[in-house]
Amino acid sequence: MTSPRQIYKVIFLNQGQIYEIYAANIYQGDLYGFIEVEEFLFGERSQMVVDPSEERLKNEFAGVQRSFIPMSSIVRIDEVEKEGIAKVTEAGSGSSNVSNFPINFGPGGKGRKS
Repeated sequence: MTSPRQIYKVIFLNQGQIYEIYAANIYQGDLYGFIEVEEFLFGERSQMVVDPSEERLKNEFAGVQRSFIPMSSIVRIDEVEKEGIAKVTEAGSGSSNVSNFPINFGPGGKGRKS
C-alpha cells in the first residue's frame, strides 16, 4: 500500500498580487532566503467551466520545473488533502490586509540596531 501523495498550498505575494498555488514538493534549498517549489499542480481540463485565474497561472508557470520564492514573500504554506483551484487576487483589495514583511537578510540592513 502506498502512502498518499503530499500536496502543499503555497500563498505568496508577487508584484502586488496574492498567488495561491498547489505543488507536490516544497523545500528550503541551497539558495539562501528562498523556498523552492516543484511539481506545480493545476486542475484537469476535463471540467466544463474554466477558471480564467487558474488558466493564467497555468500559462505563467508552463515549462517551469522549479520556482524560487523569496521567504519574505511567503504568506502561508499548508499541507492539504487535495489540490484546490490556483488563483491570483489583488493584495490591495478592500477585504485583504496582507502586506510584505520588511526583512533585510544581509549585515548592516536598515532598521538593524548595532
